[in-house]
Amino acid sequence: MNEIILNTACQPIVSACGFIAASEPFYHLDRIAAFHVILYVTEGTLYVTEDDIDYAVGEGEMLFLKSGVHHLGKRETARGTKWYYAHFRFVSSSEECEPFRPDESSLGLDEPLLLTEVLPKKLTGLRNSGIEKRFAELSDYCRLGDAYKRMRINGMFGSLLTDIALARYMEKKERSLSERICLWLDRHCDEPFRAPRLEAEFYLSYKRMAAVFKKEQGRTMQQYHSERRMIRASYLLRSTLMPISEIADSLGYDDPLYFSKCFHSFYGMSPRSYRLSAQSDY
Repeated sequence: MNEIILNTACQPIVSACGFIAASEPFYHLDRIAAFHVILYVTEGTLYVTEDDIDYAVGEGEMLFLKSGVHHLGKRETARGTKWYYAHFRFVSSSEECEPFRPDESSLGLDEPLLLTEVLPKKLTGLRNSGIEKRFAELSDYCRLGDAYKRMRINGMFGSLLTDIALARYMEKKERSLSERICLWLDRHCDEPFRAPRLEAEFYLSYKRMAAVFKKEQGRTMQQYHSERRMIRASYLLRSTLMPISEIADSLGYDDPLYFSKCFHSFYGMSPRSYRLSAQSDY
């Protein structure tokens, strides 16, 4: 299958990225490229053969072509076909990496993050997806006259590759109701907990959501929301010089004293003491 391996110890290097609309019918180049290729079609069908395997890439479909492999076009691609593309390679690494396993994704960032994952040969159903949007944004950014883009492009592209590599795990099953509520509460940890907001978002009664959430997560929605706010507060205390009153306000607490009381209840110390202890660890 000519798989391309994504390795978290290796930096992807983009050599070309853009958008093409075929003004005339054509055949894919007959070549052995020194770089990997992503093709994402937005209109029409693109035909390419890799090592005698024929691929037809239609609208909303993405194909990866591996470097050092023979590619050619056996069938003509029609005029009006449109697609995004990127050419890239990886900087090699001598670091030994373990295969990625989703059940290990909860490891803290202080643990080794040297992992590998196989990039899919072909992805379908990407029309109007986040991956399509980000690929388009990356292509547009490559055309800008931004003096800093040569520093930024590889990081942006690496993030896109990671999302593509993880897509198959995300699509394995539909998220449960409690998981979707968790994601929503994560995004709204900077505001007070409000049951009517949840009912309006999920079109369910609060009583129903509360029962399902407690059964699946082993705690209440308020407890989860408070936990995420406190974790966010601890991050701001460790990584910024924001006054405690501003941190409280940024998380939707009108009363800094009440915020400090909640923080002490969660961490067993005041925000000020937490900040001092975190600074002494560095």
